[in-house]
Amino acid sequence: MEEIHLILARNLKAIREKEKLSLEKVSQLSGVSKTMIGQIERGESSPTLTTIWKIANGLKISFTTLINNPQPDTKVILRDEVQVLCEDNGKYRVYPYFPFQDDCRFEMYTVEIDKDGKLKADAHREGTEEFITVFEGELTICVNDSEYCLKKGDAIRFKADRPHTYYNSRETLTKLSMTIYYPS
Repeated sequence: MEEIHLILARNLKAIREKEKLSLEKVSQLSGVSKTMIGQIERGESSPTLTTIWKIANGLKISFTTLINNPQPDTKVILRDEVQVLCEDNGKYRVYPYFPFQDDCRFEMYTVEIDKDGKLKADAHREGTEEFITVFEGELTICVNDSEYCLKKGDAIRFKADRPHTYYNSRETLTKLSMTIYYPS
């Protein structure tokens, strides 16, 4: 695990360069000495929380922007790295490829349902929607006392803020992509 002062060093320098700010200007904005800013950027100092807050406030950015590893522009997720979640004695399997993050408002899964596999889902919070595309087999979804049968290539969008059920009544495996969108 990378040390926090090294993450801070990289982030502070990247932000300063992106905004085209000199060490002196960051010092003026934050009230932290130019020497200390330079030491922090070189990874030679582990500043106090108060100092990090002063820099964040001076630059008008969040505290975590300075101390978190930035997400890469591209990220490959290998299936072997995804923790599978199972229901219905293993007949219903969820692969959470892209878990929920506050800045995205959605999460994405691949789901596999064996013959007679079923999941009864409770209502999600108000305004939540699901977007499903079937890639193999057939899927039956029950929402609001209505039943929808989707075949390979079919898709559905529905309000998921009410109970709903997924079911595979066919002999073959059902595979689908699921995106759940959460309102802010």
